Amino acid sequence: MTFIEKTRQPLFWNNVRKVTIPFFIMVVLISLLLNSWEAIFAGNFDLVNEVNFSNGKWMNFWGFKAFLSLFYGIYVTNKKMK
Repeated sequence: MTFIEKTRQPLFWNNVRKVTIPFFIMVVLISLLLNSWEAIFAGNFDLVNEVNFSNGKWMNFWGFKAFLSLFYGIYVTNKKMK
């Protein structure tokens, strides 16, 4: 079955969602811990906001992770579906 044929099936998008959402959450948590682990454990969430989200940084933070997660979900689902 070709990729286009797979994408026309509702089961494909259901499986993409099942892969993408947990992967997205995991990537966000790992990224926050790598970028701001000291501030998170100190409870300084103003610094976490400043480092990751202020001055338009939130678009890059969320956008890249959403794109990466969706791409990974489609890739894995395409490989696993027959």
